[in-house]
Amino acid sequence: MPRTPHALIFPLPMQGPVSCMLRLAELLCISGIPVTFLTTDHIHRTLLRHTNVLTRFSRYNNFRFRTISDGLPDDHPRSGERIMEVFEGMKRVTEPVFREMMVSGCFSTESDFPVTVVIPDGVFSFALGVAEEVKVPLIFYDTVSPSALWTYLCLPKLIEAGEVPFNGKDLDVMIKNVPGTETFLRRRDLPSFYRLDDLDNPVTEIILKEARCVPRAHGLILNTFQALDEPVLVHMRTLCPNIYCIGPIHTLYKSRLNKEPVVPTAQKSQLNVSNSLWEENITCLSWLDRQVTRSVIYVSIGSMATMTVDQFFEFWHGLVNSGKPFLWVQRPGSVRGSYDDDQVPKHLVDGTKQRGFITTWVPQEAVLAHSAIGGFLTHSGWNSTIESIMEGVPMICWPQNVDQQVNSRFVSEVWKIGIDIKDTCDRVIVEKAVRDVIDVRRSEFTESTRILGELGSQSVAENGSSVLDLNRLIKTISSL
Repeated sequence: MPRTPHALIFPLPMQGPVSCMLRLAELLCISGIPVTFLTTDHIHRTLLRHTNVLTRFSRYNNFRFRTISDGLPDDHPRSGERIMEVFEGMKRVTEPVFREMMVSGCFSTESDFPVTVVIPDGVFSFALGVAEEVKVPLIFYDTVSPSALWTYLCLPKLIEAGEVPFNGKDLDVMIKNVPGTETFLRRRDLPSFYRLDDLDNPVTEIILKEARCVPRAHGLILNTFQALDEPVLVHMRTLCPNIYCIGPIHTLYKSRLNKEPVVPTAQKSQLNVSNSLWEENITCLSWLDRQVTRSVIYVSIGSMATMTVDQFFEFWHGLVNSGKPFLWVQRPGSVRGSYDDDQVPKHLVDGTKQRGFITTWVPQEAVLAHSAIGGFLTHSGWNSTIESIMEGVPMICWPQNVDQQVNSRFVSEVWKIGIDIKDTCDRVIVEKAVRDVIDVRRSEFTESTRILGELGSQSVAENGSSVLDLNRLIKTISSL
């Protein structure tokens, strides 16, 4: 007798992956597939504190939350500069508990409601071994960009060819062994951990495991649309033939939910659908209402990236000196170090009072969709990048880690929808970049982003490529 489909979704415990996977969970629930969302105790508590996630999912009788320890004490900051401690805690505690859950516990074939497909984050290579052990199909959901994931999958080839580790300090040497990128990808555009002097380190070990495991999975889910990443996807399919491009997931999600009678009209507003791990300050939207159309530069380095005090002041000088209004997210812990208020020059204080709005966190999708936003100074995380594309907002890219260096290069050199200022932090560069995206090169960037945004909208329309891939994914999960 065939078992009832039951998808286990297991995100990396960070803002971007959690948000993407919650949206996938709801899309599957709407389609009639029972879902268990497994996340860490810390992430679950944070979601309950800052979102209406329990109320939102209570309308689905085929959904449940389960939690698992990440092996760290409650007071651990789990911040960007200490992220490897999260991986170490998960290796020590989460991995064996997950295996027990799958082999003999609440998700096993002997349980009352066995899991029929596992959908973990692509970095959770250990999940594949467990799934193979219990003979349950696994589909990875890699929430980094396809272009960055392709550099991960090419890492063994890069090592074999002697391109990684780098020989010498010149970061502008072109990379030859990432097919499809040979004409524009430099050493400095590879993920930051490729700059390490040797291969004997935990980060390289994680990426090599991912490169070995992702092609062995039953399939691969990506938050992109065909027209955006096809030049990379055509190469990726040689290793991973079964790819589901269901992005932009935030746009597909809103499109699908707006058609669902089960969703109350009052909850169809994007402001009521938050997966944020921080409290969002929505008063910034009232401030944006008072600004001139396409005049404001939005500044955010995301949920994990950090900057030094010196870099913070360079950004501040550049923003004020540009003469443009700015909305600046300064997440708690995003500046390493401290400074006294009397260190702040008077013209920065005055310029910020006149033209600035500084806060700790904002509803980013609503901000990017606001008519006052003319540019986005971003860390180039994948969610931020694709959200900006869909709202036609050009970017100034200041990448820090993971997939961000790759994304910023694609923004500037492939899609031509922004400026890449990686590996620099200078007030003059920041000032010029702001003026370029708001004024000088505005029409150039606006046209490029408009074209990509339209292609993205087409992908989530009826019979669009992302809708068809989501339907194919649902059919696959139902039949496994």
